[in-house]
Amino acid sequence: MSKKLTAICLLLTLAFSCAGCGGTPTRTASEPAPTEAPEQVQTEAPIPEQETESAPQAEIAEETSEAEKQNTVLVVYFSATGTTRGAAERIAALTGADLAEIVPAQPYTAEDLNYNDRSTRATVEQNTPDARPEIANEISLDGYTTVYLGYPIWWGQAPRILSTFVESHDFTGITVVPFCTSGSSGAGRTGETLGEQAGTGTFLPSTRLSAGISEAELQAWIEK
Repeated sequence: MSKKLTAICLLLTLAFSCAGCGGTPTRTASEPAPTEAPEQVQTEAPIPEQETESAPQAEIAEETSEAEKQNTVLVVYFSATGTTRGAAERIAALTGADLAEIVPAQPYTAEDLNYNDRSTRATVEQNTPDARPEIANEISLDGYTTVYLGYPIWWGQAPRILSTFVESHDFTGITVVPFCTSGSSGAGRTGETLGEQAGTGTFLPSTRLSAGISEAELQAWIEK
């Protein structure tokens, strides 16, 4: 009896001692391991964009730049055979001027310019003071203050297509410097006549430029 009591007491003492242990419970293989909290990434504050030039200011600057580039000198010419074109191109190169060609709606052929046939187109036009051949292209004089106006001499006169040109433009505020080319004829009063037909602007007397004029002679004429 006493042995049984002693055994019971030992069992009770062992049970109480196990219950009193506060150890951490052991994790089984099936339990997931605790994960660490992710690090908080510190982001930088956005850098403000640099201010760009406002649209109105940019447009004003562009308009000013275009205005500064505006050429005030123009060389306008009519040439049926190419002689006057050559003179006009040389003048434009020496002056830095813009260049524009008067293009007839109906081009002139070699037959049209046959001086020995009084029935040819050019002969009939020159003998008809009111003839006004049509021009195919538009030439603007806006912004120009000096216009060199070139043409050949036909039967002692400027071709009638020059009359068409001057009568269809306003030359107010423009100085017109006429020049012409010819085989033998002089300029005559062709510059003054074109000025009378235009009715506006200041037309100087026309100057005949020979095909063989030198650069120095051409420059001297331009400077006058």
